[in-house]
Amino acid sequence: MIDGIIFDFDGVLLESEYAGGVQLAAGFTAVGHPTTVQQALDRFVGLSGQNFVDALEAHYGGPLPSEFYRAREAEDVRVLAEGLTAVVGAIDFVRALPIDWPRAIASSSTTHWIKTHLTHIGLRNAFGAHIYSGREHVARGKPAPDIYLHAAKQLGIDIARTLIIEDSPVGVTGAVVSGAQVVGLAVGQHCGPDHEAVLRRAGAPIVVHDFAAIADMVAARLAA
Repeated sequence: MIDGIIFDFDGVLLESEYAGGVQLAAGFTAVGHPTTVQQALDRFVGLSGQNFVDALEAHYGGPLPSEFYRAREAEDVRVLAEGLTAVVGAIDFVRALPIDWPRAIASSSTTHWIKTHLTHIGLRNAFGAHIYSGREHVARGKPAPDIYLHAAKQLGIDIARTLIIEDSPVGVTGAVVSGAQVVGLAVGQHCGPDHEAVLRRAGAPIVVHDFAAIADMVAARLAA
């Protein structure tokens, strides 16, 4: 059985992973390090904080020039103002959850990013205060399990009876280590033909390709 649900955000609820991959590929290429969108997605999806910076510098081969970060900041400002689309099926799935069923977001993004985009897609009120950032609420971000454990504690539920939905291998790794029930989601625009295999290699015991499959899973476990 499951007593609550924890969502990753980027790539699970919001179509931001592919957009981020496009921006990173363009940024690296502009500073003389040609990078494809797929390379950016493979190397950086799910990371945050120092882990993300370390991965950027490892890919570039050293500290990145300031213009790379200025371009990235400008793009973030634009996207926050204009918004992005929701992952297909995400809005209906969240709105169909039992109104009193515990749910939270546990993301590598900032709470400002999450709340702003939740407002854009009409889900800001669906999570109340239970919006948690691996950059702000715990010392170690994904792939450490800390953010999931923190979210479950704040919800007042046992992590072993919690369903976590993740779309990245980094996220799946941390979610599995946390002891939760984990489902990999391969729905977003960033998910290529081999994304299910990628998530399974990271430890996802179940991978689905639409939210309808998760809705069926939730209904079955609530009825158990």
